[in-house]
Amino acid sequence: MNIVVPIKQVPESSNVKMDPETGTVIRKGIETVVNPLDLYALEASLRLREQHGGTVTVISMGPPQATRALKEAVAMGCDAAALLSDRRVGGSDTCATSYALAQMIKTVGKYDVIICGERATDGDTAQVGPGIASWLDVPAVTYVSKIEEIEDGRVLMERLVEEGYQQISTSIPCLVTVVKEVATPRLPTLKGKIRSMELNIPVYSADDIALDPKYIGLKGSPTKVVRIDTPKVTRGGRTIAAQDDVSIEAAADEFIDLIEKKGLLQ
Repeated sequence: MNIVVPIKQVPESSNVKMDPETGTVIRKGIETVVNPLDLYALEASLRLREQHGGTVTVISMGPPQATRALKEAVAMGCDAAALLSDRRVGGSDTCATSYALAQMIKTVGKYDVIICGERATDGDTAQVGPGIASWLDVPAVTYVSKIEEIEDGRVLMERLVEEGYQQISTSIPCLVTVVKEVATPRLPTLKGKIRSMELNIPVYSADDIALDPKYIGLKGSPTKVVRIDTPKVTRGGRTIAAQDDVSIEAAADEFIDLIEKKGLLQ
């Protein structure tokens, strides 16, 4: 079984900054990590390989330093990795990103199952996985919490829905996006880290995988960020330093008066 896992390198949650002109995430000079939700996809893929054999190939799109994320995936146990790095794909929205990754999947070879994380923590759209499936014209199953069995060219899965869980079966090849419940990610091993250091990860350009310029980058993105606003959290209030019996009583009276005015006192 050949499994492909697209992953993303994202800024640490505390370091996310947006470019007000382009509406894209500023990535230069920012400390990045493997998208935490992609780790669950990696673990699910490795477990499938352990059960059914085959290979796990991890791919990504981003600047050259994204090879660090790919090497971390290899250290976890993935067999191969590849990176798409080209300035022409910079600023791609979810549609353009899914197109580029779909073309890359075609380039890396035959696949049976594509497993993606539920979403990326920087964009939070959950659109890229289903978008890849659309470009490749394969079935997509989202929010998978358990991959139960693969038999006779079909995958039986448990899917998380608002009311509980749903059992669903689909044919191979297919794409699934997984939630945290699917598995607990393993840690990289020393042997895996040594192998990742020695592994030569191929880096593709837009020309190498025959990307159509009409569908990549800012110009090829059908969605545009018109404006970015930072919400301002303001709290008007008064602080009373309750240091003695008199001030404690005053604070209590003022608090009771406040909740009475707001109709909160029953």
